[in-house]
Amino acid sequence: MKRNRRPDGKEKVTGALKYLTDLSFPNMLYGKIARSPFPHARILSISTEKARQLPGVQAIVTHEDIPGLNGFGIVTPDQPVLCKDIVRYVGDAVAAVAADSIDIAKRAIELIDVQYEPLPVLDSTEKALDPSAPFLHPDGNVLHRAGFQKGDIEEAFSKCRAVIEETYHVPRQLHAYMETEGGVIVPEKNGTLTVYVGTQHGFKDRFQLARILGMPESDIRIVSSPMGGSFGGKDELNIQPYGALLALATGRPVKIHQTRQESMRSSIKRHPMAITMKTGVDEAGKLIAHQTVIVADTGAYSTLGPAILDFAVEHAAGPYIIPAVHTQGISVFTNNGVSGEFRGFGGNQITFALEGQIDRLAAAIGMDGLEIRRLNLRREQDAGPLGQRIAETNGALDVFESAAALYREKKSASLQERPWKKIGTGMAVTMHGGGLGFGRMDPAGGRLTLKGNGKIEISFGFEEAGQGILAVIETITTEQLGCAKEDLSIVIGDTAVVPSSGSTTASRGTSMVWHSLQRLKKPFIAQLLKRASLLTGKERLSLGEGGIWSDGEFLLSYKDLACGQAEIVAETEFDFPVSPDPIDSAHFLYTYSGVVVQVEADLLTGKIKVTDLHQTVSAGPMVNEMGFVGQIEGGGVMALGYTLLEDVVMKDSQYVTENLDTYLIPGIMDVPFQLSVEPIEALPEQDHFGPRGVGEIGTVAVAPAIASAIYDALGLQVNQLPVHPETVLKSIEERGVFHGGQSSNSGAS
Repeated sequence: MKRNRRPDGKEKVTGALKYLTDLSFPNMLYGKIARSPFPHARILSISTEKARQLPGVQAIVTHEDIPGLNGFGIVTPDQPVLCKDIVRYVGDAVAAVAADSIDIAKRAIELIDVQYEPLPVLDSTEKALDPSAPFLHPDGNVLHRAGFQKGDIEEAFSKCRAVIEETYHVPRQLHAYMETEGGVIVPEKNGTLTVYVGTQHGFKDRFQLARILGMPESDIRIVSSPMGGSFGGKDELNIQPYGALLALATGRPVKIHQTRQESMRSSIKRHPMAITMKTGVDEAGKLIAHQTVIVADTGAYSTLGPAILDFAVEHAAGPYIIPAVHTQGISVFTNNGVSGEFRGFGGNQITFALEGQIDRLAAAIGMDGLEIRRLNLRREQDAGPLGQRIAETNGALDVFESAAALYREKKSASLQERPWKKIGTGMAVTMHGGGLGFGRMDPAGGRLTLKGNGKIEISFGFEEAGQGILAVIETITTEQLGCAKEDLSIVIGDTAVVPSSGSTTASRGTSMVWHSLQRLKKPFIAQLLKRASLLTGKERLSLGEGGIWSDGEFLLSYKDLACGQAEIVAETEFDFPVSPDPIDSAHFLYTYSGVVVQVEADLLTGKIKVTDLHQTVSAGPMVNEMGFVGQIEGGGVMALGYTLLEDVVMKDSQYVTENLDTYLIPGIMDVPFQLSVEPIEALPEQDHFGPRGVGEIGTVAVAPAIASAIYDALGLQVNQLPVHPETVLKSIEERGVFHGGQSSNSGAS
């Protein structure tokens, strides 16, 4: 098994690693951003005179100081950098300050006088969709509509033995990364700009900043690694434009590092959704009709809201083959905080609802939940959820069989229940598409170079956001070239020196590194061996640890091979694999997961404790065992928080939750006693797509598995997250569980 240590592991665990927000530069200033206290208001005036007179204030910028486009957004630039006329949520920025100290900058923000005229607040999708509602954007309050239909849905429902209709509500979730948004922006003497900032998309940041600043992209350098977590939250611009404007205005480096409260107000969150599903089965338990309506609260601006809705629509039927499917989705602008990209990308929300439907249908017809899943799961050569051809694997059935065996084992085990505790076991399965989908720009690439110092430099445009991409690059490169890790120099996350590899998102990094090496290794090795042959006069050569070998004999070091010679370079550019079927947003490479959980329900407090969390994951060959397990276990614990604890509550479009003292994420005592991961590496013989990414799949099916286990323990059918203790206590009282009443104890059924 591959258990390589992470190249950056020691620095991180010892605290020696400098994050971008740790950086300091001579003559550096500190920046703060003034944000609207109103969720919806007209700006009547902005006065900065008092703030400018404060000693130590070096610059204040407003919308008047933006030389280029006053807007950003990774696809549609509809969010003002600095608002001019209207604010649409409490995080909207109206001014930014650079000062000699953080305290002075904070005081200056307080002295900026902005006069507002409050406007009607649309704090729900229902209000925003009301015909009488004011438009938040020129084209109305609907950001995006998406849908999919196959078969005659009404005719199919007429043939059903049982039909279940339910509405599921899922919350707004905070990324809660360890390092909040921040960095240092440095104006260089030659008029260029260097941006040291946490981001998942350095080249896209450069593109967006160039538009805002009215500068050529070539004059902007983004240095974007390492950072203390992202999970999608730093995919969009955050502090970059404000630091850049202030740095250019002052000619001095500017550091901005948001406090947790500032991050809470301004950062994007996971989309809250209301998902209504109507699903029917025939006498044998075959799914024959499935209708879904998704309403997503995208907040005030677009970011990747349309793509997230498209993903949810695609995965509405998940890994099941259903003849008649009708899915409709709508993403709605409100005055709530901006919703955007988050680990799982709409898959978490839709899978919670879908697996809930499967469990309810099984109970309705008296069928075992395992059998109804087995009966309806896709097989190796079945089409994808939108009818598109996808890379063939038997991943869905493989993860199901593994998880089902463990589920049966746990159900048959004799567990000692205390009088005030109930134990339940649950299961769920899912599939998750990797990459950005058909029709979306999804470029990739990489470069190998033999440097003059004898190091083999491998470079990508990816960022290290805690996901372990450095270990992936090291492992794949050493395996493909045959060299040692000491022979390598890995360069990532610096737009000045790396090729554009696309975003560090969508579970694509591992796959794209592997595909890059498949394209790079042959021409690179050929060039090295040609030079080595000229230098040694020998023909039967190969790459190995330390240099060039021949029949087990070490001949030449990489340093000697490089000395006094031109660099040897191999580069590649390509796109993420997509389906040959031109279906917008459809995915081609999928990972699969089967999740089994065991919970302990406290009948006195209503608290649900997850004691056992197992995930079986089919994602092709495992590159690094420690990285693989870490991603799945970490994703599982994050999903546990989503299921039982986390909700960024808003009231009247104001954040009720303002800091981590009231927003609870899982602590060490919430982590299950038993965490286990089983990788399934098998792929069909003809598969040439290699390892799939696992950054997201570990989060997707945990919530429905926990919900299934709660039903097993208490007979409570969960349709809303997070599962509050009050909800559990109410169910206990209604069902008389504590007073001797029996739950259905039906588990996955």
